[in-house]
Amino acid sequence: MKFGLKRIASLIGIGVLTLAAQTAMAANDVAVVVKIGGIPWFNAMETGIKKAGKELGSEAWMVGPTVADAAQQVRAVEDLIARKVKVIAVVPNDAKALEPVFKRAHDAGIKVITHESPEQVGNDWNIELTTVAGFGEMHMEALAKAMGGKGKYALYVGSLTVPLHNAWADAAIAYQKKKYPDMKLVADRFGVAESVDDSARTTQDLLRANPDLKGVLAFGSQGPIGAGRVVLEKKLVGKLAVVGPFSPGQGAKLIKDGGIVEGYIWNPSLAGEVIVRVAKLVAEGKAPTDGMDIPGVGKVSVNKTTRNILGQKLEPINKGTIDKLVGMGL
Repeated sequence: MKFGLKRIASLIGIGVLTLAAQTAMAANDVAVVVKIGGIPWFNAMETGIKKAGKELGSEAWMVGPTVADAAQQVRAVEDLIARKVKVIAVVPNDAKALEPVFKRAHDAGIKVITHESPEQVGNDWNIELTTVAGFGEMHMEALAKAMGGKGKYALYVGSLTVPLHNAWADAAIAYQKKKYPDMKLVADRFGVAESVDDSARTTQDLLRANPDLKGVLAFGSQGPIGAGRVVLEKKLVGKLAVVGPFSPGQGAKLIKDGGIVEGYIWNPSLAGEVIVRVAKLVAEGKAPTDGMDIPGVGKVSVNKTTRNILGQKLEPINKGTIDKLVGMGL
């Protein structure tokens, strides 16, 4: 039997988590705890979560902390353990901080799935829609092209504790050193790219210290937005190239006006669908298999040792694609 979803507010720590709750639990329930609620990227993911849940007859919903805070995610998982959901999925802010609560989930008989956390400890499976190396290298290639293969650049990640963002950054830097030795990273990476304001302030500070800065590569959906706004404000179009993944709808004007040059993303709505589909599989006691076909993605690689499910489904974001992507609801 399927029950309707109802919005409730749950105070967690210093923030409010919004979640869809229900009066009874179906066998395939999945709750997805994202990094932060209310931003376009995770709004799109929520659409995919609900879509797949409806198609599969599962109750599926999203929990979104008001700030990108590891402690709020831990408390959200604890709350879901108490609710006795069947599967908890998390897009981690801090992979390490989640390890103890993931153990408590397993002790309670709950399956745990992660997304954007390929080296996560304590989960059952992790889902990715791109390879680490491919994502980092594609973005660095776009930045190098915009910079003419030389000059100073800065690198942002969502947080210094988000493993995947930092793995992308490592891959991008290694690629740059090998292929574009005339490019120079001006400082250690900055963990600001989940905040528009922090990314903008960091870009302004870097420009004051490095007036000849030619590029910003930001991994984290708010990083390109904040840096791109500075490019327009300071009239640096063509002089400071900003590259990175972001929600097309949020950054469409920046792409069209030249504040952001390019980026690559997987469809967060599709990611939400895949999470729910895998959750239903594991809730039924089945194991993902190498080469299995997932709707919207195709055949995926399944590594039982690392517990990673890997697809390759990226979309370029640039002036030529932005209207199509926005039209897709991204």
